Amino acid sequence: MADAVRPGVRVVVPVRSRQLVGVVTEVTEEDPSNLKSVLAAPDQSPLLSPPLLRLARWIAWYYAAPIGLTLKAMLPGPLWGTSKVVARLVTADNVPGGLSREVVALLERRGGSGAVPGLARSLGRPVWDVLQRLSRIGVVELDVVPPSLGPAPARERVVVLTRALPSLLERDRVFGRAKRQRDAYETMDSLGGEAGLSRLTGDFGFSKSVIDGLVARGVARVEEREAVRDPFQDLSVPPPSTPSAPQVNAIDTIARAPAGSAISLFGVTGSGKTLVYLEAMRRELAAGRGAIILVPEIALTPQTIARVRGVFGNEVAVLHSGLSDGERADAWRTLAAGRRRVAVGARSAVFAPVRDVSLIVVDEEHDASYKNGEQPRYHARDVAQRRARLEGARAVLGSATPSLEVWAARERIAVVSLPQRVEARPLPPVQLVDMRSAPRVAHSGAVPWSALLDQEVAARLELRQQVILLLNRRGFAHVLQCDTCGEAEECPSCSIALTVHRTPEALRCHYCGHERAIPERCGTCGGAQQRMRGVGTQSLERWLTERFPTARLARMDADTTATKWSHARILDEFARGDIDILLGTQMIAKGLDFPGVTLVGVVNADTGLHLPDFRAAERTFQLVAQVAGRAGRGPDGGSVLIQTRVPTHYALQAAGAHDVAGFADRELAERRDPPYPPHVGLVRVIVSGDNEQEVGSAAARVADWLVGLTTTRSLPIQVLGPAPAPLARIKKRWRWHVLLRSDQPATLGRVVRFAASRAPHTGSGRIRVVFDRDPVSLL
Repeated sequence: MADAVRPGVRVVVPVRSRQLVGVVTEVTEEDPSNLKSVLAAPDQSPLLSPPLLRLARWIAWYYAAPIGLTLKAMLPGPLWGTSKVVARLVTADNVPGGLSREVVALLERRGGSGAVPGLARSLGRPVWDVLQRLSRIGVVELDVVPPSLGPAPARERVVVLTRALPSLLERDRVFGRAKRQRDAYETMDSLGGEAGLSRLTGDFGFSKSVIDGLVARGVARVEEREAVRDPFQDLSVPPPSTPSAPQVNAIDTIARAPAGSAISLFGVTGSGKTLVYLEAMRRELAAGRGAIILVPEIALTPQTIARVRGVFGNEVAVLHSGLSDGERADAWRTLAAGRRRVAVGARSAVFAPVRDVSLIVVDEEHDASYKNGEQPRYHARDVAQRRARLEGARAVLGSATPSLEVWAARERIAVVSLPQRVEARPLPPVQLVDMRSAPRVAHSGAVPWSALLDQEVAARLELRQQVILLLNRRGFAHVLQCDTCGEAEECPSCSIALTVHRTPEALRCHYCGHERAIPERCGTCGGAQQRMRGVGTQSLERWLTERFPTARLARMDADTTATKWSHARILDEFARGDIDILLGTQMIAKGLDFPGVTLVGVVNADTGLHLPDFRAAERTFQLVAQVAGRAGRGPDGGSVLIQTRVPTHYALQAAGAHDVAGFADRELAERRDPPYPPHVGLVRVIVSGDNEQEVGSAAARVADWLVGLTTTRSLPIQVLGPAPAPLARIKKRWRWHVLLRSDQPATLGRVVRFAASRAPHTGSGRIRVVFDRDPVSLL
């Protein structure tokens, strides 16, 4: 296997009693006498190119993550595998008592065999040592089932014409009275000389005997080829219109940018950033190069994919979490083999193995979903810029509401502006409604529903126009609270109240998924009177159904979009005009372009404004400004109403004025004292465990160790904490955190890399310590 084992290929290797899939990072000439043998090398060519391997090393270095976990994050899950050990019962004679007898009895109940992890779970204790002893005395045999190397490439049979019959006389002579064979021949000729057998027999209705007849006459042959499983194969829309002068300027600026550089595309909502992306990508493909376009997961809909396919057709491979294992593996293989040159996907698509990639687009670069939530805790926007430098490509960071990190980097990142909407349509006027004094509709209950918003919705429905309503909180009510003792129903695993849901009816935790029935009495005092506090999208939906009974409504939140492509179905219905009012959470705030929307209402703009996180104002501004941009994209114009109890807050004032620069200047000033990013580098150290006191003590030891490290070496790093995290418990784990802050990012990086493997509790144990560099949330 010497020729097959190269950097970037997968190999199967023995690890203790298992066989695991790994990735070769380097091949050397060292003496292999003390090394174990590689068992298999399944890849004909590397799945990770040399630049991607260099990128993996940079991610591991910058984010202080193990290189193995980094490589695992770069390849799709279906391409990794692990073996499993299966215990098979040989004889039940001469079995010792105790746990050995329990294991044998369990194997007998399971028909004589069972996977070791399943046996351990059933018995509630480790069983490996017992199985080893039983194996030595011949009671059981331990078999290693090799790991799966991912879905094998699909195969399809293709019919190929082998003889040209250009004239009608020749076709008459060859086919005579065999009309169906002639029809099949002419159908294939019109398709370019070949077609899949299943397509000919399915879509066109030719029988297998007709195809056999073509082969017998010597005018066709049947081949077996690798097939690509692609659910978007036939999905496309016509290419966009011709670029405007500002768009052409943006496209030219991107094309002239130096290799390895980044460009910030700052365009107001509705200014046509997507067309700029597509035209810039078209130029790269015309030169024989490749491109990647990243979009937030929530925006990765068939509509988005159809736009890209409308320009590039089957050059496009989609990397999406909603795909099957086979579909994801096929998309990766086609890119790695160079058969497709455009990758479209969410965060992890930044690692797509596009050959000769020369353009990487990060759409809505401000979106928090670009930050990975587990090791390695990379940010796809920053990784895209690093990959562009490594491969001599250009990174385009697009947004109508740029992140402050990108806004503050304007001296080193070129900025291209699209200051006007397509066809010079005006941005919609925005009105802030002060819910402390504004008249409210009678009997609206807990739903914050002003008379002004009510009138505007009624007027748009009368004109048969469409409305979008944003309430960034799902469920029916925030909390179920007892009137007698004041206690609220809380999650047993998280430090958060359970949310009341009506469809289906239950109390549910939005962090760990815990669910239970709504109790008739308080679990603390037995009181019968319990009240629902707060409003979610379900209660808003009920109110709208009663208030506007003839309107066609659709709710779009995590509950209604849990199934595959469900939110795409809702958006398709809205685009066709089958829905009058679309209400939902933040997933309706970005990437939607519906000319029929003339009113956007933000039912409660304050839901995230006062969270204990330094990014709370920035997130609120981005959310409100983005959803406001959904209005007025068509010839009828539009308007926006923002309901709030703090109408003087600078984030809402700036969003109402569509003033990105004004907000950025004010927020950057707010973050100077105390200093927060982008003025300084930040690392969040999260200490967690299942015992509250142990976690607090461990966090104190970690903080003391970090203080000792930074002071003894006179490092310019401030250690803040420890303190309980705002969400003190999630999924049964208590959480404390410590912050490291410095205006010297390089020094901060060295400390994190040193501490990640040396700080107290960083080894294995019940206490877990995580170093999150450049966190996007402090909750």
